[in-house]
Amino acid sequence: MRVGTDSSKFPGALAHGAAWTFEEAARHGLDGVFLRSPWELSSTLDVGEMREALAVAAGLGLYVQVGIGKVDPFTAPELPQIRDHGDGDYVRGLVRLVGTLTDLGITDLWAATCNYQFRYRSILACDRFRTDVSWPDQLVATSRVLDLLAPALRANGAHLDLETHEEITSREVVALVEGAGPDAFGITFDTANVLVRGEDPVAAARRVAPYVRATHARDVALHTTENGIGRFLLPVGEGVLDWPAIVGALLDANPDLPVSVEGVTTSRAEMTLWVDDARWYESDPGLDPVELARVRELTAAYEARARTGDAPTLDQLRSPLDEAESLAFVLDSARALRGFATRRAAA
Repeated sequence: MRVGTDSSKFPGALAHGAAWTFEEAARHGLDGVFLRSPWELSSTLDVGEMREALAVAAGLGLYVQVGIGKVDPFTAPELPQIRDHGDGDYVRGLVRLVGTLTDLGITDLWAATCNYQFRYRSILACDRFRTDVSWPDQLVATSRVLDLLAPALRANGAHLDLETHEEITSREVVALVEGAGPDAFGITFDTANVLVRGEDPVAAARRVAPYVRATHARDVALHTTENGIGRFLLPVGEGVLDWPAIVGALLDANPDLPVSVEGVTTSRAEMTLWVDDARWYESDPGLDPVELARVRELTAAYEARARTGDAPTLDQLRSPLDEAESLAFVLDSARALRGFATRRAAA
């Protein structure tokens, strides 16, 4: 298994740029880097600078995947640099990024639908619950954007890999990919986000596995809070996820799948499952009660571990993290993932 890191949570990456990140990743024994944005390769998208940075990665034998932005058009105003890149046309900006990156040899491109606004401490932090536009209408609009991007992806031999982001269910991501065409679209499977939508991570992994081309790997703590159930991030192997089952499902479908650890910055990224709020259920008529029951079981199991001192308590989960802890999160996760892969191969 090739195990790398997501750049957005790798300490120092955003300050020092892609070439530095590639060198640091290799120094720590990682196999690749998942860049969230092409602007990390060059702040001006200078093709020469981008080639120089990618040459560093190639020389180190690293895989590289790059993100191009968000594809829900109701989120577009929050990414003005993409509209600027399209001379006022957001979709043209995305198409141009597809062309530039594929010319550089990058053919797996990340995208997500919306954003999560941590500064809001309510259900409205998640774009799924917007009141100016319904979630079904956002999905329809997103599918239209995918149809507009598809010709450029096919012409360039690329895949746009939609993330199982916190606002969208794995079922909805699969529907978007199947509707737009798996020859041009894939999935970035985030192991932690599916829990925010009340999904069993193993069931979600099996659901998306045929289309997964990229990953965000991290474990999860689940704990009852004043708002419902809190989801917190932990290094792989330290939380509630069944990694042998998840790794098995993903590698059975794609043995060459690169696995990128998405770490943490200064917090464990608490997100709420608003299980006491009717809006949470109304937004997802397809919510599987069996999977939600599994999430509740995982929550109870985690809380039992926390009570005995075998896992961080709620207060500890909410405590700030420093840079050393952020780096350890990535490296400990990579070590654990390789261990799971090794044991799977030996079985």
